[in-house]
Amino acid sequence: MKVSFVIPTLNSEKTLKLCLDSILSQSLPRDSYEIVIADAGSSDATVAIARELGVDQVVTNALKTGEAGKTAGIKAATGELIALVDSDNILPDSNWLTQMTAPFADPEVIASEPLEYTHRKQDPALTRYFALLGMNDPLCLFTGNYDRYCAVTGKWTGLDVPQKDQGGWLKLTLSETALPTIGANGFMFRRSLLEHVNWEPYFFDIDVVHQAVAAGYPHVAKVKCGIVHLYCKQLGDFARKQKRRIRDFLFFSGEKQRTYPWDQQRKMGVVLFVLSTATLLPIMIQSVIGFCRKPDTAWRYHLPVCWITLWTYGTGTLRKILGFKQEPVKRDTWQMKE
Repeated sequence: MKVSFVIPTLNSEKTLKLCLDSILSQSLPRDSYEIVIADAGSSDATVAIARELGVDQVVTNALKTGEAGKTAGIKAATGELIALVDSDNILPDSNWLTQMTAPFADPEVIASEPLEYTHRKQDPALTRYFALLGMNDPLCLFTGNYDRYCAVTGKWTGLDVPQKDQGGWLKLTLSETALPTIGANGFMFRRSLLEHVNWEPYFFDIDVVHQAVAAGYPHVAKVKCGIVHLYCKQLGDFARKQKRRIRDFLFFSGEKQRTYPWDQQRKMGVVLFVLSTATLLPIMIQSVIGFCRKPDTAWRYHLPVCWITLWTYGTGTLRKILGFKQEPVKRDTWQMKE
């Protein structure tokens, strides 16, 4: 089956070459996959890098957001399988594509996703921290709603998801009550799935998975491989991305464009996050547990990351309660400061 890599970009010159090099280094023949870049109007060398490395298509993402870029790229793609890779992702080895496509020999499997985030020795400490934590949002640690191996818990999710070990991958049976935040950073799915979900003009990954499960397609593979996510170098980068996350969510939720049942989140988990972050000790204990399982000085970031999340989400929610206008973060200069 031909694979279409869909990569949304916006001023991504600092990471795009690494991303594309890792794709072009795959052991499968080049004609077994294509690369589609959906660019949101980059003002740096992003498009030049893409063309220099020989991507198959560069299409325009007029709506700017990463979710809109996924839609634009998918529309242009021709493969039977769609692989959603961000411009700050790196495939860790040349067998990644072989491993990720293997589960599709099972006709029940609608999608596959790496089991963990991996990192390189030279990656910034904050990047290593998020890889070790297994998520980009520490709130998910308390609600249990995460989808990559977490060194704090020793699990890939905190939800009770039925699974069968198939050797190189786990076959999951998802449900609307046990649905981790699957759908990004190396997520691969059958094109035929698009017939059963709402994916235009914005491809909200977790909403698409939720709709697929509701439509009777619950089987997803967690593949025993990883993917590098160069998420943040500095705490300031993280703060900006958390601000974008909460403002985008509140805006699109208000526009009735989100379907994932976030209201079914473990509310006690949210309360526990607030109390743990405010009192410090539980956060410090988590850092120690994580360090014992995966020793790295990067665990020092756990406390400030939790504090930034609490402040950003708290102020964002307060603005909504007070009636301030909800709007997404502008993308005009996105990533230019990173």
